[in-house]
Amino acid sequence: MNLTEKLSLNKVYPIIRNTDSNIVYDTARAIIDGGLDMIEITALNSEVFNVIDKLSKEAIICAGGIITSVQAQIAIDCGAKIIASPIFSKNLVKISKDRQIPFIAGTSTANEAYKAWKARIPLVKVYPVTALGGVEYIENMLRPMPFLSVIPQGDVKLDEIQSYIDSGAIAVGVGRNLTLASSYGEITKRVKNLISSLE
Repeated sequence: MNLTEKLSLNKVYPIIRNTDSNIVYDTARAIIDGGLDMIEITALNSEVFNVIDKLSKEAIICAGGIITSVQAQIAIDCGAKIIASPIFSKNLVKISKDRQIPFIAGTSTANEAYKAWKARIPLVKVYPVTALGGVEYIENMLRPMPFLSVIPQGDVKLDEIQSYIDSGAIAVGVGRNLTLASSYGEITKRVKNLISSLE
């Protein structure tokens, strides 16, 4: 099963962004316990890279927020199976191909998404999707370019995920609306509820 197929199956693409490595680890464990085994962890500092290394043995970890070639190499050496960036960078495309690690490029416009596709990047994030127009923006982008595999993200609410899937998104990136909770048990419960509710 390739990356696109895996994301299509999961539908939810959890994103953890925190500088506290203990919170990152415990949040990821709560998500895994809920039934999702592909998680993006924003690589904010060296301690977070250590968490990626630890979690890479039990889940498919994407190192997010990668901008430089050095960050990409460290993330891959730590066990990241995917690298993701808020931008479309030719240097990251090259590292992805050289190291045979999938790269998810960040895009905002139809033009950027098309350029990423032309560079043979299989998946593109569309960020910040809520500010750009939400579900209608994705529908308008995919209408002339249905061949794009997009992951909308950026303040997506949990009850909006199905609408994005229906609009043609491969999966939907969710961050704080999934991970900010009163307990880790609540995060696990949210994940289980999402999995059972999505078509």
